[in-house]
Amino acid sequence: MNVSVVLFTADLRLHDHPPLRAALDGSRQVVPLFVHDRGVADAGFAVPNRMAFLADCLGDLDAGLRARGGRLVVRSGDVVREVCQVAAEADADEVHMASDVSAYAHRREEHLRAALEAEGRRLHVHDTVTTAVAAGAVTPAGSDHFAVFTPYFRRWSDEKLRGPLDAPRSVGVPTGVGSEPLSSRRKVTGVSPGLARGGETDGRKRLTAWLNGAVRGYEDRHDDLAGDATSRLSPHLHFGTLSPVEIVHRARKAGGAGAEAFVRQLAWRDFHRQVLAARPDAATADYRDRADRWRDADEAHDDIEAWREGRTGYPVVDAAMRQLSHEGWMHNRGRLLTASFLAKTLYVDWRVGAEHFLSLLVDGDLANNQLNWQWVAGTGTDTRPNRVLNPVVQARRHDPDGTYVRRWVPELEGVEGPAVHEPWKLKGPERSALDYPEPLIGLSEGLARFKQARDRG
Repeated sequence: MNVSVVLFTADLRLHDHPPLRAALDGSRQVVPLFVHDRGVADAGFAVPNRMAFLADCLGDLDAGLRARGGRLVVRSGDVVREVCQVAAEADADEVHMASDVSAYAHRREEHLRAALEAEGRRLHVHDTVTTAVAAGAVTPAGSDHFAVFTPYFRRWSDEKLRGPLDAPRSVGVPTGVGSEPLSSRRKVTGVSPGLARGGETDGRKRLTAWLNGAVRGYEDRHDDLAGDATSRLSPHLHFGTLSPVEIVHRARKAGGAGAEAFVRQLAWRDFHRQVLAARPDAATADYRDRADRWRDADEAHDDIEAWREGRTGYPVVDAAMRQLSHEGWMHNRGRLLTASFLAKTLYVDWRVGAEHFLSLLVDGDLANNQLNWQWVAGTGTDTRPNRVLNPVVQARRHDPDGTYVRRWVPELEGVEGPAVHEPWKLKGPERSALDYPEPLIGLSEGLARFKQARDRG
């Protein structure tokens, strides 16, 4: 019987999994394989929160395979070497995997293809596994990618998506292929105490609950910091325990303004991936050079540490940074506010902030993280690159009574109402009783420095 290897990467699920279904075509046996990629670890991406969530995902994937007569094979090391070794052990003639967009993923795919072909085996790479619309599937005239979201979204919305695939009923795995033991989040140190659980089972429950309920209010409440009215599905999208194609189909079926706004956010995710696929250096270099003279990690050391610790003196910024530390996740509006504060009010290199986010975010996706940071810093695809988000104005708008701030900044829990957003304005004993710092910088001072740096003063 012919045997295939299915290399799982950021697609840790059984439902709507094109590589797995293609490998099973014709009643083939398959080796479901996951490799703890040494290259990912060496690049610093194997951080505690994502490793803990990954352990949950792999355990759930293995359980799903075992319920269908199979099992997950786990290896560690160089992906090319491990895949070739497993293929040899199983006498597999082909390998299936999902496409990805980073420069590292492209190099890994090229090396794997060459190594397999040298052994007489084939590599099949499948699109629309980690995206709803493949990177490069829609392009504007005269360019290899869209640089502005709105025209991309129009084309993206017109694309006919493939139909979702059911999970296989059975998975036959050949004997004789060895596996490392599954990891456990209990063995991972340094994990954020409020980190959510991972795995396809949990992801599908969350998706169903979301589409049956809170998505209806998403258009009106997605920026409500205290209401926590977003889907929280981003970690499941990052690890691929949910399929973007299936989510879009189900959201469109649910219908309504909230579901439409939610689908738009999924399009943003695909948008960033098509940008990174076309411009892989945007992970580290300015997509659009603004001739910035950023303060670096040495020059702005104390300000950066205060930002990381949630001690900037601006309560909504500090609340969001503390949520990140505790949960390994942050509300999207909080991400925009904290990024704008670091890059524009403190005028610190966006790469410093992006690196910190990636050290904690369970949904730390290279395309979304780096390109959202560039969007906020004004070096990316934002059509208003010099906009600066005022944290006080934003707090009054998106946390009007201060509930979000008091949730994460307990030093201010005794300050009632919107006054919590400007504690430096409190008088006498009320202010002196607070164990909370003064603002790192005045907002007008920060704005003036940024405008001067961009030669717009």
